[in-house]
Amino acid sequence: MTNSTIEQKTKESRRSSAGPSSSVSGQSNEPRPDCPLCPRLKDYRDANRAQHTHWFNSPVPSFGPTDAQLLIVGLAPGLQGANRTGRPFTGDFAGDLLYGTLIELGFARGSYEARPDDGLTLVDCRIGNAVRCVPPQNKPLPAEISTCRPFMKAAIDEMPRLRAIVMLGRVAHDSTLKTLGIRAPDAPFAHGAEHQAGSIRLFDSYHCSRYNTNTRRLTPEMFRAVFIGVRKHLS
Repeated sequence: MTNSTIEQKTKESRRSSAGPSSSVSGQSNEPRPDCPLCPRLKDYRDANRAQHTHWFNSPVPSFGPTDAQLLIVGLAPGLQGANRTGRPFTGDFAGDLLYGTLIELGFARGSYEARPDDGLTLVDCRIGNAVRCVPPQNKPLPAEISTCRPFMKAAIDEMPRLRAIVMLGRVAHDSTLKTLGIRAPDAPFAHGAEHQAGSIRLFDSYHCSRYNTNTRRLTPEMFRAVFIGVRKHLS
């Protein structure tokens, strides 16, 4: 995709995620493009905007229909992935495994080509992140995770048919539990673990990062098995 195409899609994505005029949580389901709530992340975002003017470089909104039964929660946008393209898990290796698995199991339709205008659509599935802005070294601070949590709660609250949440990695797991008011000892993290939160079934997975797959901590078969479990639960 050319720089001009990315720039156009960036403008469109920013407009679609702008919401009301305030960036304060509780007044919008998505943070504003210039959300000031986490100063360190804002400074990093501004630095990337200056260096890569055609990238998205804003809080990345959730992707997929609000009437979906499945929500997938990741960690945060990757610097050259969602932070560049404006769509969760789009543009880096994690997206190759995630979207390939979703297409295989019927949670996505179309062809994933690692760009936001590839025409891919989600089917009964929505994707978001525990932290909406790219963090330095892909490591958000605990205070930043907490500050962004109201946006996750808003995303969950606007999904009336939600029956399953897949949590990719420990940070997504912990933040989701806190969002739902579940004590950590009642739902310990482990790949392939399942927990019940009222009417919502929680599914744990290691994050589908290149590091985890290269080290074989997570194999495509292990990842696929989690979503097979989700499909059985929703059938």
